[in-house]
Amino acid sequence: MGLTIRLLTSYCLVYMKSVRTSLDVATGVLFAPAFDATGMNENGELEILLTNDDGIGSVGIRALHDALSDVGNVTVVAPADDQSAVGRAISTEVEIEEHELGYAIRGTPSDCVVAGLEAIGPYPDLVVSGCNRGANLGQYVLGRSGTVSAAVEAAFFGVPSIAVSLYVPTGDLAFHEVEVTREDYGEAVRATEYLADHAIDAGVFDQADYLNVNAPIPGDDTVKMEVTRPSHVYDMDATHNGDSIRLHDRIWERMAETDIEDPEGTDRRAVVDGNVSVSPLTAPHTTEHHDSLEGLASEFSSIK
Repeated sequence: MGLTIRLLTSYCLVYMKSVRTSLDVATGVLFAPAFDATGMNENGELEILLTNDDGIGSVGIRALHDALSDVGNVTVVAPADDQSAVGRAISTEVEIEEHELGYAIRGTPSDCVVAGLEAIGPYPDLVVSGCNRGANLGQYVLGRSGTVSAAVEAAFFGVPSIAVSLYVPTGDLAFHEVEVTREDYGEAVRATEYLADHAIDAGVFDQADYLNVNAPIPGDDTVKMEVTRPSHVYDMDATHNGDSIRLHDRIWERMAETDIEDPEGTDRRAVVDGNVSVSPLTAPHTTEHHDSLEGLASEFSSIK
């Protein structure tokens, strides 16, 4: 059975948050579930909204769903198909379908977060996005990634969130040729379960809006968790080929060869070295006092 959810961009969302309504997909009827003052459900369980950008049928979201179900009550609201690299694209109306894991949305990861929080419910204590097949490392990918963008969307609602991705070494293969098994998500799942279980009570989200987690494929060595900052390294180029232009992210080639310039303390360095990277981040863009821009602004009105 398919239903449609209209995503609202008006102040009526404030009222919707206050009553925390949910949508019964079977009947199309809105209802208000039972919550205590902390946002946990009536059984005292942590409420977790799980989404991704690889699609609801992906291996990564299934692995996270099963592990996070040991931490709290998991509601899956995820794209019906692959929405990789769509950033924070948003729709005005999306179709919703029941799925064995939860709800499939014909839309983007940000659509899923807005729909999950404002129309489906239950209202979560934590939003988790992932696990993405492929790393999301460096400052330049934060605005591109659908996985990270879902966490950012939750942060604007004031809901703590975690984006989690798996670093997949490619070697000489193309990325789509690399086979990734459920077992390969082991360290990513372990890190996410640990953070979901402990980060809120530890006060992590008093200083961060969301966490960007990247994990390696399990190996023989002990994996550490490193608190990192997103790398500034950027290496995009473009080649004009007749009627088309090919855009090329050379960072991936350098990672495959472990030839990276990223210093200690950065997300990419941690993952390439075989550890879990956790970057505590804030969602709003920040502004600082800027003397030279203030000078230009003050002279603007005198220009004819």
